Amino acid sequence: MLNFVAYCIPRVVLSHKTLSMYIPKINLATDRAEIIDFMKRFSFATIITSKNNLPVATHLPFVISEKDENLVLISHFAKANNQWEDIESNTVLIIFTEPHAYISPANYTKELNVPTWNYISVHAYGKGKIISDTESTYKILESTIASYEPGYRKQWDHFPEEYKLKMSKGIVAFEITVNDLHAKKKLSQNRSETEQQNIINNLSGSKDDNERIIADYMKHNQDPIK
Repeated sequence: MLNFVAYCIPRVVLSHKTLSMYIPKINLATDRAEIIDFMKRFSFATIITSKNNLPVATHLPFVISEKDENLVLISHFAKANNQWEDIESNTVLIIFTEPHAYISPANYTKELNVPTWNYISVHAYGKGKIISDTESTYKILESTIASYEPGYRKQWDHFPEEYKLKMSKGIVAFEITVNDLHAKKKLSQNRSETEQQNIINNLSGSKDDNERIIADYMKHNQDPIK
């Protein structure tokens, strides 16, 4: 499923020394298509900008698409959220991460071990562009509808034009063209096959969705052909 390495768009692999996110070699990720699939699956992400040397973050749903080999992320801020004023002036970071799981040392064959955490994360860096015209803003809203609830489109289409215009004036739509993409999967790759299987067995039986998802990613990481 995931066979990641840090990627620079389009198709320029970053060296380990230039990575902004800490990624040990064993956790580096590599397959661009699978990285994008992960971003689409866990598309409620965190956008981080900087103002006066202070980081500012907002949590937003993103629509991920590819245009002329460029990876483009679209979303919108509430207009009252002043973070939109800073996305064109500096590099923007968007973090995609969701599934994670506590890993107990009870899964290991030796007593002398400590707990850890398994997770997958993608950091996308890029240049922001504000979308100001009404037609393009509508297209972004309609792309978001198509991505998250296609059935809602019929309801949207029947709204009065003045209502849709009022709603669109309350947001600031934008797009990010990604120029650096860093991906990390920490899935107990440093453990023995027996220990990995212990972890998979325990997480697979969990009532927690995140833990079961991590177990699935671990299974595919062991046998990426599946």
